Amino acid sequence: MVIRTQPLTAQAFAPYGDVIESRGDPDMLINEGLCGRFHDRAQLDFGDGRAGLSLFHATPRSLPYMLTLLERHPLGAQAFIPMSFDPFLVIVAQDLGSKPGKITAFLSAAGQAINFHKGTWHGVLTPLSAPGLFTVIDRIGDGNNLEEFRLEHPVMIERG
Repeated sequence: MVIRTQPLTAQAFAPYGDVIESRGDPDMLINEGLCGRFHDRAQLDFGDGRAGLSLFHATPRSLPYMLTLLERHPLGAQAFIPMSFDPFLVIVAQDLGSKPGKITAFLSAAGQAINFHKGTWHGVLTPLSAPGLFTVIDRIGDGNNLEEFRLEHPVMIERG
């Protein structure tokens, strides 16, 4: 199976989470008018846990990309915020309960970040260029917040 990427837009990504970006006019100006605040851009649901902020340094991949593993976090949201102005690959799948369904792939634009809603099946962190450094905000707390699903047949992701 081959899946082609599509641009990452808030509307297309809405079933899986939030696109975090600073497009358009800011919601308010702060710091004596020298800073635009784009307010409350993601639904960070951590259930009974707390928010944790970690740094991830992921090996860059390239397109075409062979997808073999999906994961989800049933107890909390997870946000990927690149620490460089480079696009990255975002892979999501419909939730069929105990397994993922139809897979969709997005290619972010420079300056975009994402937040997966709690329980969203998604691919691993997949930068497409170095340095592959991301801030990740996710749930810290008791319980198993990671489920992995190995695909029986790998899926090829190509640039759309």
